[in-house]
Amino acid sequence: MAEQEVGKVAHFFGKISVGMVRLSGPLKVGDSIKVKTGSGEFTQTVESMQVDRVSVTEAAVGAEVGMKVAQPVKEGDTVFLVS
Repeated sequence: MAEQEVGKVAHFFGKISVGMVRLSGPLKVGDSIKVKTGSGEFTQTVESMQVDRVSVTEAAVGAEVGMKVAQPVKEGDTVFLVS
């Protein structure tokens, strides 16, 4: 599986399990991502994203997107696009 870095976690909202990711590459709903944390990694599909509290289907470089995450993440964790 090829991996390409697409962003870093900027913030995590634990009560609602949402990570804010600052994108360094484009990302779309339906993409498979891998999040590498300090204690391991996990893979999930992007089921929905929001930019400024508005649902979007894709986001470009420089956007800060909110998305549900399967496990807790921390600021600085790296997000990769898996193909």
